Amino acid sequence: MGTVTVVGSYVVDLMSRTPHMPKVGETVLGGPFRMGPGGKGGNQAVAAARQGSQVTMVTKVGKDDFGVIARQNFKRENIDTSYVLVDNVESTGAALIAVDNNGDNMIVVALGACGKLSAEDVAQTEEAIKNSSIVLVQLETNIEAVQKTAEITKRHNIPLILNPAPYQEFPREILKAVAYITPNETEATLLTGVKVTDEGSALQAAKVMYELGVPNVIITLGEKGCYYYNGGEKGILYQGFKVQAVDTTGAGDAFNGGLAHALAEGKNLEEAIKYANAVAALSVTKVGTAPAMPSKQEVADFLKYFAKD
Repeated sequence: MGTVTVVGSYVVDLMSRTPHMPKVGETVLGGPFRMGPGGKGGNQAVAAARQGSQVTMVTKVGKDDFGVIARQNFKRENIDTSYVLVDNVESTGAALIAVDNNGDNMIVVALGACGKLSAEDVAQTEEAIKNSSIVLVQLETNIEAVQKTAEITKRHNIPLILNPAPYQEFPREILKAVAYITPNETEATLLTGVKVTDEGSALQAAKVMYELGVPNVIITLGEKGCYYYNGGEKGILYQGFKVQAVDTTGAGDAFNGGLAHALAEGKNLEEAIKYANAVAALSVTKVGTAPAMPSKQEVADFLKYFAKD
């Protein structure tokens, strides 16, 4: 069993369906309304745990009912909550999510307590990090927490996956500690200055990230799959799986959690990317974020079905 430590965000997802995305000043009658666990860190932790990884979550919640529910949800998913810290001032974060009839989404995140995760907080987790098969981090917390995670993983030679989402500026020296980076097209564009629209521009952007020190660049391209580059003249486009999308919220988190699990389990990168694509594809066939993450058996059955084609 691989061990995965996720350092990142936890927020409560407050989601409603909408017939179309509201224009400025417009009120739209939607529904139904759903509330559930979320945040990029929390979603990725659940995705990896449901695949069978031994997962430790490092985050911060408020001293409120949502914080209690967060710890209960993590324990229900068999995720180690030893480093789910409590902030006595800030409330637990929340995400306001609208999903339209096409399955597309718009999200506003109020980070709350997880936005206060500090370098000192992360330093307390060094024992867990150094005993991990792989560590996964996003940009949905303080950058200083990301930087401290990178320092610890580099010191102990633990592979680090950086999912640079949602994108915000960060010190580029962090990239020298990153083994795998997983931006989507928008994040790759913001990080490199190269507008990613197709395979050719994905290669250009990937080369920039590679030259900044990341040996494995994986640009996720939604239903088209992902583009992988590790040096040389060109990379590889790994096709995604064709499914009927119901809700695309959390698909990137599903991919990252699936990738972390597969790499921690010892799969080679090609197998790991295929596995992550399957986890992501299955996640969009259900409504929600963390609750939509597929089980290990669902992924196995899905891959077996596509292997027939």
